[in-house]
Amino acid sequence: MRVLVTGGAGYIGSVVVEELQAAGAERIVVLDDLSKGHRGAVPPGALLVEGSIADRRLVAETCRAERVDAAIHLAASSLVPESVRDPARYYDHNVAASLALLDGLRAAGVARFVLSSTAAVYGEPDASPITEDFPTRPTNPYGETKRVLEAALGWYAAPYGLSFASLRYFNAAGATERNGEDHDPETHLIPLVLAAARGERGEVAIFGDDYPTPDGTCVRDYIHVSDLAAAHVLALRALPAATAGAPGSGRVYNLGTGAGYSVREVISTAEAVTGRRVPARIAPRRPGDPAVLVASSERIRRELGWQPRKQDLRVIVADAWRWLETHGRY
Repeated sequence: MRVLVTGGAGYIGSVVVEELQAAGAERIVVLDDLSKGHRGAVPPGALLVEGSIADRRLVAETCRAERVDAAIHLAASSLVPESVRDPARYYDHNVAASLALLDGLRAAGVARFVLSSTAAVYGEPDASPITEDFPTRPTNPYGETKRVLEAALGWYAAPYGLSFASLRYFNAAGATERNGEDHDPETHLIPLVLAAARGERGEVAIFGDDYPTPDGTCVRDYIHVSDLAAAHVLALRALPAATAGAPGSGRVYNLGTGAGYSVREVISTAEAVTGRRVPARIAPRRPGDPAVLVASSERIRRELGWQPRKQDLRVIVADAWRWLETHGRY
């Protein structure tokens, strides 16, 4: 495989590059504008091209020069509150720029494509666990831009011979020995909790403790970033090679564990792992926060043989803590 990884200097992207290297990829090209990613996160051996996915010419010329035959697209804006405040930015980056990326890939003859999508396309589901057949009803611009891009891929498949997989993430967490979360601002619960344990921030806000869950706090599905990365490689390998004039195909997969942990469980696990108290306070519910969001990943398990190896919350938190204690920041 000779693979282009957009956003490969980011948290998930850098671990996907690690996984591709472990799988024996012949060449890995990272395309990243470094607006959110980190140069130091790109594993040695991968080629970093600093630039925008919206630059059609750069995408096409890079893919031709490096003889790229597949792409994994992880470059996106992904903060829900920000998407509500500035939807134009999200449509520009997540839709317009991504379509420009697809134009560049088509010009270079790259017809295998894996998309980093999101559980936000489901909005507020009526039941749990969520399967891929649930209706997509996003409740924010971020989720809607991903839904729009997924729809575009479906329309591109037949006329352009595009073979794609869309991977709908739930909550990526944890770390490898080399790469972990270093966002600014940080919005994810586990790194926020660990930062509080390190004394780097004040109390962790628990948004609501009166939900219909065992301890009253929201339940979410957490997936180790290494397991997430492994799913990308499996999905890429399963895509059929492009054939001139032949229609492409597409599949959608949830990436979750089928189980969930509450906010209080995350905090108590972090305290057990770190041996430190995590200060927390109860805050009002956030509008639109469902009580439970848990994914069924039966489809990708059945079709691609995906088997998460690090499902236990304690392992996820321990790996994230180890990275913070060893690296802290890039």
